[in-house]
Amino acid sequence: MRILVAVASRHGATREIAENIATAARTALTDAGVWSEVEVRDASLVTSVDGFDAVVLGSAVYMGHWLDPAAKFAETFADELRRVPVWVFSSGPVGERGDPADEPGNAADVVMRLGARGHRLFGGKLDRHSLHLPERAMVAALRVKDGDYRDWPSIRAWGREIGVSLATAEVAGTAS
Repeated sequence: MRILVAVASRHGATREIAENIATAARTALTDAGVWSEVEVRDASLVTSVDGFDAVVLGSAVYMGHWLDPAAKFAETFADELRRVPVWVFSSGPVGERGDPADEPGNAADVVMRLGARGHRLFGGKLDRHSLHLPERAMVAALRVKDGDYRDWPSIRAWGREIGVSLATAEVAGTAS
C-alpha cells in the first residue's frame, strides 16, 4: 500500500507534523501485517497522485487560511483524490488564542470537495526568530508567545488511526 502525505509548511513545523503522521501510519500498517510505503512530500512539488492508495493532505494555517500550495494541490488533484481515502489536517493555532475548535476558512471546503474522511486541527509552533518581518509584526500585535503548541501524542494517535483504518480495509479487501 502506497500512501502520500502531502504538506504545505512555511517554516517546517507543519512538515514535522506530517512526518510524525507518516511514521505512525506506517507503524500501524506494519503491525497489522500490511506492507506500506509512506512518502512525505511538499505539496508544491507533487506532480501526480497516480499509484497512491491513500493521501493525507496538510497545511499550515496563516491568517485563518491554508497556504496556497496545499489549496492548489487539493484543487489540481480533486478528481483523483475523490477515488482514494483522503484525510486532511491543519496546523496553526499558537498561544492561548489558539482554539482547536476553530476551523481554518478553507479547510471545510477542501474536506467536502475531496470527500475526506476527516479533518484535524493541530496546534502549531512559534519561533519568532524564524519569521519574516511582516510575520513578526503580526505576532507582536497579537501578543502571542513563542512556543511549541503541537500535541505530539494526539498527532501520532491520529496517524495510527489512519494506518489502522487502511489496514482494516486492506485485510477486508483480501479476505473477500
